Amino acid sequence: MSGKVVLHYFNGRGKMESIRWLLAAAGVEFEEEFLTKREHYVKLLDDGALMFQQVPLVEIDGMQLVQSRAIMNYIAGKYNLYGKDLKERALIDMYTEGTIDLMDTIMLWTIETPENKQKQLSNIEQKAKERFLPVFEKGLANSDFLVGNQLSRADVHLLEATLTLQEILPTILSTFPKIQAFQERMKALPRISKFLQPGSARKPPTNEEVMKTVKEVLSHLFK
Repeated sequence: MSGKVVLHYFNGRGKMESIRWLLAAAGVEFEEEFLTKREHYVKLLDDGALMFQQVPLVEIDGMQLVQSRAIMNYIAGKYNLYGKDLKERALIDMYTEGTIDLMDTIMLWTIETPENKQKQLSNIEQKAKERFLPVFEKGLANSDFLVGNQLSRADVHLLEATLTLQEILPTILSTFPKIQAFQERMKALPRISKFLQPGSARKPPTNEEVMKTVKEVLSHLFK
């Protein structure tokens, strides 16, 4: 195993995108090995690389890390994106879990049937406005960051989540000025700015071609 950070996943967002965001915010260069055929996944299984027979898989520091939360916990801890003590870490974890819940609703929407898509979009908008965004707006009321006085993984995840939310609901932040200002501050950070530029490792919204590949590679899940 080389000393490089290598990501094994599809050429799409999914569970790997938040990991890409976190690595980018930490200034970590990484390579990607895309799963395009069933044989690629089978080889990872045969090599014993997938503890629970699932991707994403990240090779880092001589380890083969699986389970997206475990991967992000490691990256955040290694690159000083996890607060200064256990109390800050607990608060960062709570904010992070909230953004993951929000992102999960969007991820499910992307694979929803056309006839249910509009209904689910309305549900996402309601949950975002009533449950999630007010919490983050309050958290940013008196600080540039969600926790403490420095950038943490909670901030990175919030930026990703709100930008993703705006892709499907462009005006969703109109009544959340603190989050809007937070987005602008975050996008001005050199590492984040670089990741947002065309040609970066950031992936576009999931499309039918990506889903076709996922279903082929993970055919055992779609029988």
